[in-house]
Amino acid sequence: MTFEFSRRGLLGVFAATTVAAAPVMANAFGIIRGAGDYRRVRMYSGRTGESIDTVYWVEGKYVRDALNEINIFMRDWRTGQVIGIDPRTIDIAAASHRLLQTNEPYMMLSGYRSPKTNAMLRSRSGAVARNSLHMSGKAADLRLKSRSVGQMYKAAMSCRAGGVGKYSRSNFVHMDCGPLRNWGG
Repeated sequence: MTFEFSRRGLLGVFAATTVAAAPVMANAFGIIRGAGDYRRVRMYSGRTGESIDTVYWVEGKYVRDALNEINIFMRDWRTGQVIGIDPRTIDIAAASHRLLQTNEPYMMLSGYRSPKTNAMLRSRSGAVARNSLHMSGKAADLRLKSRSVGQMYKAAMSCRAGGVGKYSRSNFVHMDCGPLRNWGG
């Protein structure tokens, strides 16, 4: 199944879910309270024990400090390498999260992967792509305890904004801002 990229569709997801997310932000600090349109990402890493909960986009503009924080959080934990994560990947994850209507943060299994890490993982599994978008900061593998892989997959697919992979046996969904495609569904 393929579908057409629609920036308007992705923006519509944010607009449609802003009302559902509003109560979560009721106790936000002053600059965000009443700021209008915003995007928030909440994740934790079981590998590093770190977590992130940040508003990274406010009223049409990305928040540079928040993006830098996301870059560090999503680094290759095996090598410590940090690169710029494509904000579109975060947008897809955040929009999907809003659609799932949960306060539970994502568990991030994989964000950026260095070529060295990708090669090592590829040698262990045929499911790892040679030219993985993880190596360019354009992909994330995510899990939620409170939602099924099927629910997460459908939410990400509805964004119509990149690649979505369903890994039921491993209990995660791959989301990326590359070409529109899907697998495992």
